[in-house]
Amino acid sequence: MSKRFTASRVPDSGIEVLFGTEERWQAWLAVESALALTQADLKMIPREAADAITAACRIERLDLGRIREGIARISHPLMPLILELSRVVGEPHGGWVHWGATTQNVTQTGDVLVLRNVHRVILGLLGNIMSALADLAERSAQMVMAGRTHGQHAVPITFGLKVASWIDEIGRHITRMRELEPRLFVAIVGGAAGTFASLGDRAREVQGGIAKRLGLTPMPVPSRSIVDHFAELLCVLGLLGATCGKIAREIYILMKTEYGEVEEPVPAGTVGSSTMPQKRNPQLCQDILSIAAEIRALVPLALEAVQSEHEADHCPGLAFEAVNRASVLIGEALERIHLIVDGLRLNPQRMRSNLDLSGGMISAEAIMLELGKTIGRQHA
Repeated sequence: MSKRFTASRVPDSGIEVLFGTEERWQAWLAVESALALTQADLKMIPREAADAITAACRIERLDLGRIREGIARISHPLMPLILELSRVVGEPHGGWVHWGATTQNVTQTGDVLVLRNVHRVILGLLGNIMSALADLAERSAQMVMAGRTHGQHAVPITFGLKVASWIDEIGRHITRMRELEPRLFVAIVGGAAGTFASLGDRAREVQGGIAKRLGLTPMPVPSRSIVDHFAELLCVLGLLGATCGKIAREIYILMKTEYGEVEEPVPAGTVGSSTMPQKRNPQLCQDILSIAAEIRALVPLALEAVQSEHEADHCPGLAFEAVNRASVLIGEALERIHLIVDGLRLNPQRMRSNLDLSGGMISAEAIMLELGKTIGRQHA
């Protein structure tokens, strides 16, 4: 849960809970079930065993305290879950649990299921933002203001045009999120070192069957050392966070007293300062700026994780933790962007008065081009 002091007025994105321990365990159990059912289809284990395993692959059937105690005792993330699942399945079928798989086949594939749920939430939040931006663009389509380049008055624009540029940019991020889906949502079931050795002659069919049951794509080379798909997701989240920061910074600047052209929604009773009662601070914008900076700082960590050693090391865990943190952060940023855009207060009178500060010089380009029709552009 966010520790930011604005959290009480910002909806929870619902992303953090998806990364909870029990949610991950349930995703891992889904992989164990798919593994058993697929192996039964291929006559690698008894059908009765697969059915018993699947029936037990529900988090509410397991003793979670026993699992937590086991993790603390043996320092392994999955083995206590496997032992508890085997205990619940019971004899004679418990011995078929986790047959031919290694830990990361289950955890990495299960974590992809977690990320798929997170992905859906992020796309939903982006859809809400795009709808709010479209309404804002329509509302401000005729609000003329000063267009600024390099911090100086350039030519007149409308606030709606500024919003349209945000819509265009976020639209590309949505496209990026969609395009990475087939590379991200993959089943990684190749045994201990990606050789399929422990899964027998029909190993690729095992991986394919698991993928089909889980709605994933089988990874062509299921090496545990491959994490570029996680890194790609984090790079896209970094881009999305940067755009959130860009929007927040623009509103933050235009909300300054000297500009006064817009104002993020400030609920009645909000205190801006303990000593200056007139203050109406851009709290949400400042939240987003700090969140965006943290997301960008996580991108190099994901790229570092791509440089794994040999056939496996802890780099996938490093990448997943970075994606976990970035996903929670982007949820916080998107909820705040939506609040700002949906409730943004516009001051068209101030936009107009700021436009007039240069005494009409902001129209110099148009005058030059009109004169140029008679005396030539260079003389004009």
